[in-house]
Formats: sequence, C-alpha cells, structure tokens
Amino acid sequence: MTLLPSAGNGHNGNSHAAVDEVSKAIIEQLQEDGRRSYAAIGKAIGLSEAAVRQRVQKLTDAGIVQIVAVTNPLQLGFARQAMLGIKTAADLLEVSDKIAAIDQVDYCLVTAGSFDILAEVICENDQDLLRLVNQIRGIPGVLSTETFMYLSLRKQEYNWGTR
Repeated sequence: MTLLPSAGNGHNGNSHAAVDEVSKAIIEQLQEDGRRSYAAIGKAIGLSEAAVRQRVQKLTDAGIVQIVAVTNPLQLGFARQAMLGIKTAADLLEVSDKIAAIDQVDYCLVTAGSFDILAEVICENDQDLLRLVNQIRGIPGVLSTETFMYLSLRKQEYNWGTR
C-alpha cells in the first residue's frame, strides 16, 4: 500500500490544514510502508497505538492523506497508459470536473502552460483509448487534445515526505 496526498476529495491543493510535527512523522512512517502497524508507528515516534490510530483517522477524514494499494496496470490487463493534454475555451473547473468523473481517468489537474488540463488515463487497449479521447473531445468547451502514450515507466514513487 502507498500513502498518497489526497486529491480526489474536492480540495484544490492550496489550503494547508494544520499538520503538526507528530502527524508529519506518522505520514512519513506510512509513506515508507503503508501497511506498517499503528503499534510499530507508535513505537517509532513515541505514541500509543490508539493515539496513532486516532491521528491517522483524522488525517484521512480531513482529506490530507489516502492509504491505497498502488497497482501495476499492465499486470491487471490495462495495456495502454497515457497523459492527455487538453485545451479548452470553457470554464476550466467545470471541464476538468467532467473529465475527472470519467472512470479511465486516474489523475486530472488544471494547469498553466500549453495545456489547460492534464489527465492521466489507464485503458485496456488502443481502441479503449480512442473511445476515451473521443469522449473527452465531445465535452462542450474542449478545443483539442494531445495524447502522450507511455512507453516505459521508469520511476513511480510516493515517498517524497512532508518536507
């Protein structure tokens, strides 16, 4: 399992909840191993198991963290991964919310630069990707898309800490 910063909860990433040093230590322990027991975390940082459990619950309830299993899409039958760059002439938040609601989209963000929206997608095959690109192009306000197909994943880590 991996600990991820929570993105799919409606938070815009700009609000900073008060996270004290103890909670940061818990987050760092979970980023090293999302399956680490509350007792082991407590021992490492000097808290009881119950206190760690309570803090982790507060962190997840607040949308600060998610604890998830990160899979290898290829081994689950999803042979095509891509990043889509999307240009739009409509409200960015409305369009990005429509894109984010699509099942094959696992990561969606509004950005500054050449594209208004970036969406990472995981599809079963090229035909599935084509259907998805056509679906996104059909969203009102989408002007264009550019598809960057993944050829080889070289690094994927979620242990950047709390800095």
